[in-house]
Parts: sequence; structure tokens; C-alpha cells
Amino acid sequence: MLSGLILHLQRLSTEDGPGLRTSVFFKGCPLRCEWCHNPESLSPKPQVQWIETRCIGCGTCLETCRNGGLSKTEEGIVRDRTRCLGCGTCAEACPANAMELLGTRVSVDELLAEVLKDRVYFEQSGGGVTASGGEPAVQAEFVAEFLRRLREAGIRTALDTCGVCPPGSLERLLPHTDLVLFDLKEIEAGKHREFTGQSNRKILENLLLVRDAIAARGRDVALWIRTPLIPGATATRENVSGLGAFIARHVDGIVERWELCAFNNLCRDKYRRLGMEWRFTDTPLMTQESLHEWEECAKESGVRRDIVIVTGTPRA
Repeated sequence: MLSGLILHLQRLSTEDGPGLRTSVFFKGCPLRCEWCHNPESLSPKPQVQWIETRCIGCGTCLETCRNGGLSKTEEGIVRDRTRCLGCGTCAEACPANAMELLGTRVSVDELLAEVLKDRVYFEQSGGGVTASGGEPAVQAEFVAEFLRRLREAGIRTALDTCGVCPPGSLERLLPHTDLVLFDLKEIEAGKHREFTGQSNRKILENLLLVRDAIAARGRDVALWIRTPLIPGATATRENVSGLGAFIARHVDGIVERWELCAFNNLCRDKYRRLGMEWRFTDTPLMTQESLHEWEECAKESGVRRDIVIVTGTPRA
């Protein structure tokens, strides 16, 4: 039976497309963006996170771990994540819910039944379902079938993609998609590799593939481009101007919205729970003044000014 690995559903979302939406976060991503806000989505396998504030130190997890990934020292319980199998036995046994399994395998029928509970919100708000992640194209066969079934049920769909995937995966997904949310992070290939672990060549090529697919379908698919504004990384005048010039040259008239997403640091606890370091832990939010400056920079890059929008929360 066809199955997919999901993290969770975010209901009543207003950030991943028009109207009220249910966003389904799929596990697995080919990029390793230094600023990633969903580090729990990077691995294509189930993982266990430890929520320290819930731990009561009972040691139940020590007794259930199958692979010696947990041990007790004078400093407390130590986790060897290299030995973790992601089986979830410790999470099942933990009486305080301090151990949580990230990643649930579901069938298309199970996932469809769950999101259709929100149909009334979609119908009243003009919303729908967004496949996000991670990178949905990592599980292209499952996601394509899920989106197809949603559209059969009269639900509008959106695909949130980083653009790093085989062209065939996109070609499988696009026929069942009403909106593509496409990330463009960094225009210079070397910097893109430095920040994300991969060149942007395939991303730019796949954006043109999306453009051609939309044109071929008579533009009944919407395209939104999203760029994260990351201090010390993507938030440079050269990058924003360069991305704008590329958008103006290659997808003008196709793209409906270019969204500049303000840096946020709400994911700090996620990294700690997964035992991961995060470069931007001490980076403050951007000011309203700086966000306005980036908006003007984008509008002066050659794109139509009316497609530029800044989203996110500035610091007080």
C-alpha cells in the first residue's frame, strides 16, 4: 500500500497560500539551509526529540531503548543520537511525554480523511491544502496521489517546494496543483552552495519548468515566489536585486507574488530538542525599517512593484 511519512498537520494556517489552509508537513529535504526553521523535517526518517522541561528523570526510556542510544550519567540522561533507530519505543513508554517521535507513516486514505475534516474552512475562506515540508517532492508518488484525490474532492491544492528535485517529480505533481509556492533563496551559485549545501542551478531550471507548465495549462496555476531574508546570508542588496532581475527576465507575467519572508527565530527550541546547533540562535528579528528597505530594494529590481510583499514579524 502506498504510504507517506509526515511530521504533522497545521490547521487554520494563513501563511501557505490564500484563505484558511491545512498544511501537511512531509519529512525529508535535499537542502541543508543554515537558517532552516523546520530542522525536524530534514531527515527522511522518523526521529525522536527530547523536551527537557517535561522530563521527570524516571529512567523509563533507558529500559526501553533497543540500541543503547540512552545512558545515565552523573549529569543526567545522555542521548547518543547516532545509535537512535527512530523506532519510538522510548516515546511510547515515556510517562511525561518528554520523548516525542517525529514522523508518522500514513496512507493516502488516512491523510485524506483527516484533512477533509477541515473542508468547511476551505469552502468559506477560499483556502485549501498545502503540501509542505521538508520537500514534498522527496515523496513525489505519494504526494501526487494525495493532491489528485484532494482535487477530485473539490479541494484546492498548493505545492510548497524548494525546487531541488528531478524534473520528473515536478511533472508528476504539477497537474494536481493549483498554486506553486517556489523558494528562491540566493542568486549566486557559490553562496547558495555555502548556505544550503547545493548549487542553485537545478532550482532555477525547475522554476523555468514550472513557468512552462503554467503557460501550457493556460495559467490556471498560480505561482508565488518566496525568498527568506536572513541577516548575514540572503539579506544583501546584491542578492535581492539579482533575484528580482532573474524573476523579471524569466517569469514576468507568470508570477503573481514575490514574498520576502522576514527572518524569525522561533525555531531555536527545535534545534535544542534535536541536539543540533543553530548558527542564528542569537540573531535578532529584523526591524520594521529594515523590512521596508528590503521591500523597496525588491521593487526597484525590475519586477512589477505590485507583486512584492513582505511577511513576518519585525522586532518591537
